[in-house]
Amino acid sequence: MKQGALSDHFVGVGAKVLRGTEVDPQVSHGHELQGITRFRKFLGENAQNDVLPVTYVWLSDEEPPVSLPLSATWYDSRRNDPNRAAEYRFYYPAEAEEVVYRARAGDTLILCQPVSGPLLALFCPRDSSIEQQLLWLFGLEHPEGNLLRARDLRDDPSETVGYIARQILEFIGVEVIATEESLLELMLARFGEAFPPTRELSAFTWEHVQDIDGRDDPDGAIVALMDLEERLFMTLERHLVGKRLENGFMSGGKPDVDEFVRFSLSVQNRRKSRAGWAFGNHVEAILKLHNVRFCREATTEKRAGPDFLFPGEAEYHDPAWPDLQLTMLAAKTSCKDRWRQVLAEANRIRNKHLLTLEPGISLAQTEEMRRENLQLVLPTGLHATYRPEQQTQLMGFSTFINLVRDRQA
Repeated sequence: MKQGALSDHFVGVGAKVLRGTEVDPQVSHGHELQGITRFRKFLGENAQNDVLPVTYVWLSDEEPPVSLPLSATWYDSRRNDPNRAAEYRFYYPAEAEEVVYRARAGDTLILCQPVSGPLLALFCPRDSSIEQQLLWLFGLEHPEGNLLRARDLRDDPSETVGYIARQILEFIGVEVIATEESLLELMLARFGEAFPPTRELSAFTWEHVQDIDGRDDPDGAIVALMDLEERLFMTLERHLVGKRLENGFMSGGKPDVDEFVRFSLSVQNRRKSRAGWAFGNHVEAILKLHNVRFCREATTEKRAGPDFLFPGEAEYHDPAWPDLQLTMLAAKTSCKDRWRQVLAEANRIRNKHLLTLEPGISLAQTEEMRRENLQLVLPTGLHATYRPEQQTQLMGFSTFINLVRDRQA
């Protein structure tokens, strides 16, 4: 198994609260980020100004990331004053304003020093989901005042990058490829030189996942299964796409650009669609282990119904069947704003359930879910990514299964 650690990708990371003098053009045009002297350990202490490659990224819960590959000047603002301790600052160019000026005073900056490549300057709104997720990913406490929370990730080289961490890293533009090369030959023997249907790859995953028990530990099983299936998929993809690239994209002795674009889009679309179907497959398999009755991809009032309906469609459409004996479960690997779609599914069911693998959803969103009678269900291992005041409102996957079993008893 090839599964890296955070220290394979990052040397150090720090988080600080942004001030108006750093990001608000109405307050200052200084273009300086301050209070990050502790980053000397990663960026150096040269006597001259250093120009560093930096990627500036604006991250929010409502829009796609905005990323600009630029630079910054790293310098000691007190280098000409021998009587004062060094104070390093970070001067960003005017071109970075498109990202930096999206932030407000009180928002959060997370600086990441990769093992190779440009420094990442990640700007995100305070108390947003992405802020909470990044702080959890890098093991940082929320910064207060002018304090820089920083970590040298080389101090803990055993901190692995699992399935959930890889999803967060992908969102900020850091692709971590985890593979399972030991099973490649078995997959080729089973599926040939082609991608199998998702259900077949999910079944193969169940055959080869280790140290999980879907009956005793549904919460741990669902994460382990998603992790292994993604590694299997990436192993097969690297093999099949690599062979296609070796063959090239030539037609009549000329480069076939259109065919290359079509192939590239097919790779991207396959990646996007696969995870949701795999998640549904593994949820279905675990529910069957617990002998609960359900209908997958059910139809209720509208054409599109819930991912899982308990005990089934016949009971749902039977007016004599008690509403309180009906349960629905939406299954989404990540929520974003899509969780609101669940509210329109299955009108007879007032209290709806949503199973997700998204860590650290913001307090504002979980409060809105609660007001809309939507119960968030997460594997128990992810509960710690939420704030203490949120955790009391979360439900584990095992608890949900027991709820359904009690209603069907």
